[in-house]
Amino acid sequence: MTKLKIISFDDPKTRIPVGQMDVLINPDTYSKKIEIKYSEKQAPGTTGKLPKFSKIEPDKMDFELLFDRTGVITDQPPGLLGVEEDIDQLKSLTVEYKGNKHRPRFVSLYWGTLKFDGCLQNMDISYKLFDPRGLPLRAVVRTTFMGCIEDIKRINRENAQSPDLTHVRVVKQGDTLPLMCYEIYGDSKYYIEVAKFNGLDNFREIQPADKIKFPPLA
Repeated sequence: MTKLKIISFDDPKTRIPVGQMDVLINPDTYSKKIEIKYSEKQAPGTTGKLPKFSKIEPDKMDFELLFDRTGVITDQPPGLLGVEEDIDQLKSLTVEYKGNKHRPRFVSLYWGTLKFDGCLQNMDISYKLFDPRGLPLRAVVRTTFMGCIEDIKRINRENAQSPDLTHVRVVKQGDTLPLMCYEIYGDSKYYIEVAKFNGLDNFREIQPADKIKFPPLA
């Protein structure tokens, strides 16, 4: 049976694995949370508003992981530390602070069709069973992972087209400055300002392969 795999790495760009583990027992369920934030500002005396988009929070995944060293659920015998050996391994992948990076590691989770890149946000450990020496033999670990994405991939995915952002476009055959202004700003009238911003004496001077900067609108 395929087990939930947790792979740890220091750098989200290179993604070179520095450790990994398969959970002993697959979770019964997992949940994913998607949250969109809107501005809460509303004019005094109004009874409603059109929500103004603010941001999309990173996705969050909740897992409840069971670790067992009783020999009842799996054939894993208890070690010198009971189930603590498994939890220590999980902590080393997700919690352990890395001095050279000044933060805990990033992780990728794989199971079936699931692929989630992120980092641990919180971990809640509940110990359930103990041997006569007091060693924990079973534990339930509730985890929340926050999604993360490397900046270049995030920018490409967002493909932001807002006129309040600076854009750089490469001129293609058939492009004109008024047409490009219309595509960026929704109005072609800004071509004179864009020409001045790019140091163009004549807005008709643009040629294919030229790079044109479109500044944010006031």
